[in-house]
Amino acid sequence: MTDTPGWASPGSDPTPEGREPGASDTAGQPGNGSGAPAPQPGPQPQGPGAQWSGQQPPPGQWSTPTGAPGQAPPPGPGWGGPRPGAPGGGYGGPPGHGAPGYGAPHGYGAWGGGWGGPPPAAKPGVIPLRPLGVGEILDGAVSTLRTYWRTVLGISLALAVVTEVIAVLVQGYFLNRTVEKTSLGDPTMPPAEALRVMGESFLSSIILGLITLIGTLIATAMLTSVTSRAVLGRPATLGEAWREARPQLLRLFGQMLLLGLLGLGVMLVASVPGVIGFLAGSRVAGVALLVLGFGAGMVVLMWLTVRFSLAAPALMLEKQGIMHSLRRSAKLVNGSWWRILGIQLLAGLIVAVVRVVISIPFTVIALITSDDGLSSLLGQNGGHLSWTFLVIVGIGAMIGTTITLPISACVTVFLYIDQRIRREGLDLELARAAGVQGTPAPAGAPGPVPGS
Repeated sequence: MTDTPGWASPGSDPTPEGREPGASDTAGQPGNGSGAPAPQPGPQPQGPGAQWSGQQPPPGQWSTPTGAPGQAPPPGPGWGGPRPGAPGGGYGGPPGHGAPGYGAPHGYGAWGGGWGGPPPAAKPGVIPLRPLGVGEILDGAVSTLRTYWRTVLGISLALAVVTEVIAVLVQGYFLNRTVEKTSLGDPTMPPAEALRVMGESFLSSIILGLITLIGTLIATAMLTSVTSRAVLGRPATLGEAWREARPQLLRLFGQMLLLGLLGLGVMLVASVPGVIGFLAGSRVAGVALLVLGFGAGMVVLMWLTVRFSLAAPALMLEKQGIMHSLRRSAKLVNGSWWRILGIQLLAGLIVAVVRVVISIPFTVIALITSDDGLSSLLGQNGGHLSWTFLVIVGIGAMIGTTITLPISACVTVFLYIDQRIRREGLDLELARAAGVQGTPAPAGAPGPVPGS
């Protein structure tokens, strides 16, 4: 293979599910290498037999005879269809290739369909073991959700319940109090009171963000484990997913913290020219440099986000350190940056649309049943939201998160697997791990590989 890490997906020893291909000419008859049935004891039916070679019509005028019972008819015209009695049910080849009318050239008869190309790739699980297209990546995510819905939805539902309950409590206790205090518009409010209100709002947002981030990381780690098993066609329970994800959680948190600090550093560096402009006494230049700096910082931040987008599955499945996973992600993304960005944007758009579609009915119900929901949206009561409104909207958000989080996690894992198949031949290792006999289609079979 290569010097790259192998497949570290946990699971039991592979159990071969296929059987060694055998060679036979006809059903229940061993082959003799000549394309004809082996001699059988007893009287044989009389037919043209060997006289065909001396009596066959000129090329292009071949017709299917209706010989005596038990006599295999010669192949049909053209590139050949299925010929009874051929080795393995083979197909007739063109004139001048191999024995006339008795199968395709050596090595092609096993393809089935003559010159139709290589056999389909093995698919022991939710995706075929070959380079994946965009539709196959999205279909694999949905198939994982549909096939292993008990485990997948159990993980995402636990996350959604915890985060949405905390979100409702934070919104009801902290943010509504902040809105009530700031909606009065009293210019005589003491600065200390204003700072305290702003501090409460900022603290509540930070708490909610951290809890959501921690829950998302845990759910993503467990879903990565489930997805890696789904590729091999093996289910995973909640307990198994947790046991496999738990040793890597601290590293995953460290990885996310490092990436967050990296993004913050990029934006701070991008704001330096604007700050210098303000300190120089030119407000216009400071604003212009600040806008340009933030724009450039966002471009760099997007580039880094895509470049390290495969670091989480690399850390979970290769079971390496933080820096190693970042280098692996950069290596796998190199040359395929635009393709990965496009797939991630498409998956993000689908997830957003699904969440909006799910949340709309609950929002409408909340507006109808709550006393001040519509007034809050219109700004007539200072933005205060009732508990009824918050709970109903939170239920809709919980359902949306439960359904869409597995899709996002699976798409990232399948992108990682796809890039390793394209660059490192991971499909061969996956086929062996799944117990698939035979050699899968080579990685370059479907066409040119982007970025390689």
